[in-house]
Amino acid sequence: MTTDLPSVAPAVTAELVAALSPRLRKRLDAGVAKLRARPAVREGDAVRIALDDDTDIVLEAPGGTVTSATAIRCGCLLAPDCLHRAAVASAAPIADDTAADDADDPYDADAPDGRTAREDEGTRPEQSRTEAAFDRQPTDRQPAAADRPAPSPPAPPGEADDHDAPTTGHMDAARAVFDATAAVLVAGTDGAGAVLQAELLRAAHSARLAGLPRASAAAVSVVNGVRAARTGDAGYRLADLTGALADVLGVTHRLPRATGAELAGLRGSARRPYRPDGSLRLYGLFSEPVLTATGYAGAVTWTVDTDGRLYSVADVAPGGAARAASAAGRTVRMGDTALTHGELSRAGLAVSGATVSPTGRLGAGGTVRAVRAPGAAWREEPSAGLWAEPVAEQVRRALNGTHDLLFLDVTLIGAVREAAGDCLLADCGGVPVRLTTAHDDPALPFRDNLRLLAAVPGTRLRVVARLMPAPLPRAALLAAEHPGDAAARVNLGLDRLQRADLPRPAPGPVPHPAAPAGVFEEAPLHLLRRRVQQAVSGGRRVLSLARGDRGDGARLRAAGLATAADLLDALHAAAAVRARDAFGRLLPADTDRFARAWLAAAVYTDTVESALCAHAWEKAAVPV
Repeated sequence: MTTDLPSVAPAVTAELVAALSPRLRKRLDAGVAKLRARPAVREGDAVRIALDDDTDIVLEAPGGTVTSATAIRCGCLLAPDCLHRAAVASAAPIADDTAADDADDPYDADAPDGRTAREDEGTRPEQSRTEAAFDRQPTDRQPAAADRPAPSPPAPPGEADDHDAPTTGHMDAARAVFDATAAVLVAGTDGAGAVLQAELLRAAHSARLAGLPRASAAAVSVVNGVRAARTGDAGYRLADLTGALADVLGVTHRLPRATGAELAGLRGSARRPYRPDGSLRLYGLFSEPVLTATGYAGAVTWTVDTDGRLYSVADVAPGGAARAASAAGRTVRMGDTALTHGELSRAGLAVSGATVSPTGRLGAGGTVRAVRAPGAAWREEPSAGLWAEPVAEQVRRALNGTHDLLFLDVTLIGAVREAAGDCLLADCGGVPVRLTTAHDDPALPFRDNLRLLAAVPGTRLRVVARLMPAPLPRAALLAAEHPGDAAARVNLGLDRLQRADLPRPAPGPVPHPAAPAGVFEEAPLHLLRRRVQQAVSGGRRVLSLARGDRGDGARLRAAGLATAADLLDALHAAAAVRARDAFGRLLPADTDRFARAWLAAAVYTDTVESALCAHAWEKAAVPV
């Protein structure tokens, strides 16, 4: 039913839940589950849900969003203090506060989502990687606490911070978001019901009013991830929610001590600034579908200019898998061009009066003019220059926070079975690379296309993929040369290959590159990562029960990962310690200590995995 409901502003949900009595709060999660099973009927700007034969609940949503508590009306005898109003608000999608600031572009770089992927900068709609990544050094012995500063993006032009240090309002709002997020972490997805979610939404709304849009958006992404986990959403990924939690805790933890440009980066921007960029001659590269957990869908088309700089054009709006699957046929919103996204991925564009965001997103303002122009093949300039860059340099650039696209020349080897499903093994300059699907939704052809490519081992292809930080080389496959025609290309998330498109397999055995040797690929860092993710699912209680397992720490120390072992011990200790009062009764758990211990472990794991990822790609040679 939630897909039929209008979105509800975070402040509305928080207000309705806060107004419930303690007795009704205990029944809220059951009420949400019952409402999800009831059909919703749209009547103009209103949505009506029949609770029984005589009682309805109505949501007034002009523009598709419920913006006040009075817009939700219930016909039961206990209204307006009934459970139904809070339950329906908790079951509905969360409205995007940035829509009012940037209505022309809901796919906003400063509004990360539990995506998806990380949805900022046009990257990974189905994956999440914390933007609060710490300094990535290929060593185990480095500061383990979350106090270690992270590189923050510079303040956009015209958006310089008015303060050299955080104000009292900033610190109070950050503290509220940190505490509410810590409470969700301590409870885990199994225990973080509608009440805890509403508290985090209230803190997120307060953070936005205090001028902290980045913390606000990150907190909302956590709530979206928790809801997806609790409802069994097929698009839910534990790694996404883990990254979202690390992001919001990291931002709010560092903000009180930040100054200048770092503070501006931690505060974020509510509206993406666009700067004039004159005239551009662009050549289409590929298009990828966008399908987020928050109800947005569409496509992003990537282009390159004559100097080798990347630009993207997005068409993302509320919708589901059907909108994402059909996005290739939608017209590009720029100037008077009639090009669709699928056509632009293979053609060119001449733009005058262009406006560009700091992440390379092209604006579609009224002064922008664009006409169709000839494109260029991937093996012609300027596109060919993207593949000429050494692979190791591309990986370092992606890990340092720039766009995470990889332009690779590979030789297909075949399918490899993994716990999460089959992936395509390929040789990239002597390094075995696992190429996975960018999205698992069956409405998108990623999985079917990957399976067909795995059937033609020995085929050499030029591909575009998105880096997936891991101890072994791994990337999500986005586009590739047509296996039967090197002059053509395939958008693997929008175009569907046929078996007739495949060439005959090359005769003779297919060379299988040796896996890179060394301690890095054998480092048991997954032991720490497993506990970090277990805390997200099961909360503090799961780790307190697992404290007696000393084998993980011993294995980490034996592998030279003493810092990882210390962080694991500290995490278990923070989960298990419970103080007692003068009468011997257990006091509430120290959520602050547990959240900080978890954040240190999550940041360390992300940092070391990034270092191992860079090391694993170092031996990739540039094809001649």
